Amino acid sequence: MNSAKDLAADIRRSRQSATAALNEYLQVIDASEDDVHAFNLVDREVAIETAGKIDEIVDSGRDPGPLAGVPVALKDNLCTRGLATTCSSKILEGWEPPYDATVVQRLRAAGAVIVGKTNLDEFAMGSSTEHSAFGPTRNPHDLTRVPGGSSGGSAAAVAAGFTPIALGSDTGGSIRQPAALCGVVGVKPTYGLVSRYGLVAFASSFDQIGPLANNVADAALVLETIGGHDPLDSTSIPSPMPSLSDNLDRGVEGMRVGLVSELLEGIDEDVVTRVHEVADALTTGGAIVESVSVPAVEYGLTAYYLIAPAEASSNLARYDGVRYGMRAEGSDVAAMNAATRRSGFGDEVVARIMLGTFALSAGYYDAYYGKAQKVRTLTRRDFDVAYANHDVLLSPTSPSVAFKFGERSDPMTMYRCDTCTIPSNLVGDPAISVPFGTGNHGLPVGVQIMAPQLEEARMFQAASFIESQAPPRSAS
Repeated sequence: MNSAKDLAADIRRSRQSATAALNEYLQVIDASEDDVHAFNLVDREVAIETAGKIDEIVDSGRDPGPLAGVPVALKDNLCTRGLATTCSSKILEGWEPPYDATVVQRLRAAGAVIVGKTNLDEFAMGSSTEHSAFGPTRNPHDLTRVPGGSSGGSAAAVAAGFTPIALGSDTGGSIRQPAALCGVVGVKPTYGLVSRYGLVAFASSFDQIGPLANNVADAALVLETIGGHDPLDSTSIPSPMPSLSDNLDRGVEGMRVGLVSELLEGIDEDVVTRVHEVADALTTGGAIVESVSVPAVEYGLTAYYLIAPAEASSNLARYDGVRYGMRAEGSDVAAMNAATRRSGFGDEVVARIMLGTFALSAGYYDAYYGKAQKVRTLTRRDFDVAYANHDVLLSPTSPSVAFKFGERSDPMTMYRCDTCTIPSNLVGDPAISVPFGTGNHGLPVGVQIMAPQLEEARMFQAASFIESQAPPRSAS
């Protein structure tokens, strides 16, 4: 199938109809969705209606937009008016928001066709999409293995050919890690570059929305579409979205690349091998590649799993059985609140709420939450030092290729899946995962390019070059 960019161009020039393109993707969904379970909901009738309207616009000689007729999948924590938004949780099962998230509005305005809502770890808390109230998503490359998480449904949808692009959210790596495990491109933008209005909150100082796509050019096009200032989001950066697509073919001649030494420790050998191959390719392309130390990243995992659960415990307090969502019976209001939350939230969400509440409690706030915030500041300082001498930084995206279901039932083993991705969330910098060949079991490996805040253009420039040098995905 065409790239999203090529498909939109063909539809805008009447070489293909949006309806015909949508039907092709729906046929793929019908053939494989029962095996993969990427979606919580496929909005077939509305998607067909939307595609028909795009065709009418084209037939009238008007331009539907840069994503004309392109089918898009949305992570099921993005609000969609009149369409269930569940966060893969029983507590929101069937809830229909009264408004669209800003990113959804911008996709619609650009001519995209919303196909459905994708599965995720409940409230985006997980790294495998095993923690969904509606069952796990499976990796299209090997149905016995996880797709990563928490945006596993979105990554799997793109990898399986269900849609050419999808949106996910990234709090500690939830776009990039599943992108790596599913062999697609995943982007976490600079914090504030993309509006969070309409994103159901997990940890508000970390959460960012970004694209997943089959190639770097498509990811750039989608980010250009959804990015830019939004007055409805108080954390939105008050500046226009910069151009990304113009930089994709500039190569890496003279670019200074730092290979983060701390993020190569504890990583599977097959992944490390691919990262060094990327470093060699960058050197051959004229970049200056050298090892660099960012010491504070060693404490990133610890800091994140104090700060993020603390924010989650506050954000998820709104689900009390009173205002919206499910309600369990109780003898009084307090009993009803407790029963609703215990039956509505899964075990992983309950564990993180309890951890966050403890970290914020009297007598422990300074000892845990306060110290974690200091580590966050130190991490920012260490990255600033690294970026003083390097344009971008290079690391693995995930410590391993996709693992089997149930293989990492121990929480700490699972949390370590985000070792390489969490640092960028702590400091708010952009990062992208690009597929680069395969590792053990012939499964995809992703490499990560990180850049200073608002330097997405430079990051995409490096990512595009890496993509052009990637070995065939069938390589062992």
